[in-house]
Amino acid sequence: MHVGSGTFFQNLGNARTDAEVYAHELSMADLAEPLGFDSVWAAEHHFTDYTMCPDPAQLLTYLAGRTHRVQLGTMVMVLPWHDPVRIAEHFTVLDHMSGGRAILGIGRGLARAEFRGFRTAMGESRRRFVEYGEAILSALETGWIEYDGELYRQPRAAIRPGPFRSWKGRVYASSVSPESSRIMAQLGVGIMIIAQKPWEKTLGDLDEYRGIYREVNGEDPPKPLLVSFTAVHEDEETAREMFERHIVRYCASTMDHYEFDNAHLADIPGYEYYAGLARNIEKHGRDRFSRFLADLQVWGTPDQVVEQMIENNRRIDGAGVIGIFSYGSMAPAAAKANITLFAEKVLPRLKAEGSSLAKAS
Repeated sequence: MHVGSGTFFQNLGNARTDAEVYAHELSMADLAEPLGFDSVWAAEHHFTDYTMCPDPAQLLTYLAGRTHRVQLGTMVMVLPWHDPVRIAEHFTVLDHMSGGRAILGIGRGLARAEFRGFRTAMGESRRRFVEYGEAILSALETGWIEYDGELYRQPRAAIRPGPFRSWKGRVYASSVSPESSRIMAQLGVGIMIIAQKPWEKTLGDLDEYRGIYREVNGEDPPKPLLVSFTAVHEDEETAREMFERHIVRYCASTMDHYEFDNAHLADIPGYEYYAGLARNIEKHGRDRFSRFLADLQVWGTPDQVVEQMIENNRRIDGAGVIGIFSYGSMAPAAAKANITLFAEKVLPRLKAEGSSLAKAS
């Protein structure tokens, strides 16, 4: 099983200075390779304390110069906020600088505050994601970007340096709604699951995605990756306390950031899926939904975390997991202990399950 480590520059309530958060998260990223993780990941977010990593490509390029082995991935770059030419250039350069270790994760975005900050029409995000995605994926393979779409028109231009190697099997997209699953299959990319709904619905969407992928591409899709906010401790009660204090708080911040309880999200073209989610939160309450999200994450003793991660990977027939070990209000020392214990007691047992991600050649 492939096992990655995600960076998450969260500063809820501005409890620390941004400089302190950055120093800590960079030190967490530096631990990934010596601790034996297979990859390091960065998520793109803007304008708030939810996550302060506005340029994952820049962060991963920095990490490329500090590492030799780990793969370097985004979870994810939000395509509607970028010029496709620049995305293609950023990741071609990153691939050259890292010797082919880059993984491109892409998404279309959800937080209204971020779309407002970029002066970008949220109602166009699905169409822009498809058009930008098609242009970028073609450019990464051919070294040329060219597109004539409804919203995006790009005259033929060279991407230099040209591709380091093929990106086949190295592109993933985050997917929540059933409609997004169909788009990802048609683009020919893998799925990155950030769990936000019951497992049976996730598995149903995966089945639909796999069927469309085989129909469109004539082959099986890449195995999915699962992102899990993780809390591990030798003492089960201490792990439970980490779950209650940090995972639940992180999940509450997710609901605040994305406004899952805002029924008006469904009025925006492409976001109709969220009408049902808002009704469910109104019926059961915000606290119950935050706990539901938290219960999809992973916590416990090393043995319990191994069991949960293997079972979660088995149920999605996945390639592996990306653990996030610093989030919520977790103190730096606690986060370091969290990732270190995971690396010592959990990571070797997960890696023994095997890996199927594309490797640098």
